[in-house]
Amino acid sequence: MAIDSKQAMNIAKVLTEALPYIQRFAGKTLVIKYGGNAMVEQSLKSGFARDIVLMKLVGINPVVVHGGGPQIGSLLKRIGKESTFVEGMRVTDAETMDVVEMVLGGLVNKEIVNLINRHGGRAVGLSGKDGDLIRARKLSITRNAPEAQAPEIIDIGHVGEVESIDPSVLDMLAHSDFIPIIAPIGVGSDGHSYNINADLVAGKIAEVLRAEKLILLTNTQGLLDKSGNLLTGLNSRQVNALIADGTISGGMLPKIRCVMDAVSGGVRSAHIIDGRVEHAVLLEIFTDLGVGTLIQS
Repeated sequence: MAIDSKQAMNIAKVLTEALPYIQRFAGKTLVIKYGGNAMVEQSLKSGFARDIVLMKLVGINPVVVHGGGPQIGSLLKRIGKESTFVEGMRVTDAETMDVVEMVLGGLVNKEIVNLINRHGGRAVGLSGKDGDLIRARKLSITRNAPEAQAPEIIDIGHVGEVESIDPSVLDMLAHSDFIPIIAPIGVGSDGHSYNINADLVAGKIAEVLRAEKLILLTNTQGLLDKSGNLLTGLNSRQVNALIADGTISGGMLPKIRCVMDAVSGGVRSAHIIDGRVEHAVLLEIFTDLGVGTLIQS
């Protein structure tokens, strides 16, 4: 079926608008944290896979770090184990950690690998344990209670933070025909596995790889002002002011701290984008307007 001239012009405009971005980012590494609705809805999952394959085909080196909290919670519920959270983090005993590894390193990781490969890519699934990629240390949580004389230290089990990243396996894959897909599981000096927040892993990997961009897919439009309007191009000074006046608060704060660490650590720019929009990654990278919040140092 032939398209009319108006449709043809719109397609041509999109393609020509993308050209300078393709030229600018060819040969560069982009780290994408994949999570939220984009991992659940079938059309969004397929759209994300096609976006990643297209990026690789035009010479960009995408590295994907994925979450999987809802999938972990679903399997724990099926085996009759209740999920408990402290300050937004899942309490992870040894049994829960076995489930986390099975879901993140197995079911979720291989589903993403398979989806990208079905769309013509060459994805390779990894966890932080492969190639000694992610060294972790146990995350300590302290809580200050007014009635307590000293801060309370809360043990949430096998939850970790990034101690170090060895990028050699990623460099080998990303600069060849392969697309690394990383489950955010690290190993400690004690030999234990640790579940790590995927945003934090993506940010640290972006720093170590000196990535051109860090992109976080979320279930929000991006950063909003107090009137609910989307904030687009921001620098570190503006972000700190938004934190100080309470515009940025709650669950967005950890994401913003991750982004700020990345841009101060050498990543050229970071993006918080709406993963509920089809082809959000391509729209953010290859169009003038984008679909989220851009933050630069």
